[in-house]
Amino acid sequence: MSTKTKQEITIYTNETCPYCKQVKEELEKNNFKINNKITGENKEEWSKIIMLTNMTNVPTILYKDNYFVPARDFSNPEHLIKILENFEPSKFSWDRHGFEMARTLNYNIAVAFQRLDQSIKTIEKNYRELFEEEETKTE
Repeated sequence: MSTKTKQEITIYTNETCPYCKQVKEELEKNNFKINNKITGENKEEWSKIIMLTNMTNVPTILYKDNYFVPARDFSNPEHLIKILENFEPSKFSWDRHGFEMARTLNYNIAVAFQRLDQSIKTIEKNYRELFEEEETKTE
């Protein structure tokens, strides 16, 4: 943990979110300067962020002009700290960055469908074996 104050972070939270509190405490412990924005008090701004990220999860973090959303970008407060401490904004154009993200998403979707197909085939095989067993018992 560094004692040097790091660049300011904007954190979008709501007042009833215990995870938001946990993330804020971890950020403060690691000397990040926090600008806390309550989503209910910043509805228009929060609405624009939802439109951009297509995510409603809190706490959403704005750091170096990039949004970090829980579950999508970090799995726990410690993971977020590691990401932020090592984060450098992309040197690529947004077009290139978006293209690469779309390719990665396409790959991940294809892998997920392949896994689903394998699971369905296994279920069908097990079902057929079970059905054949039942038919044999009734004969």
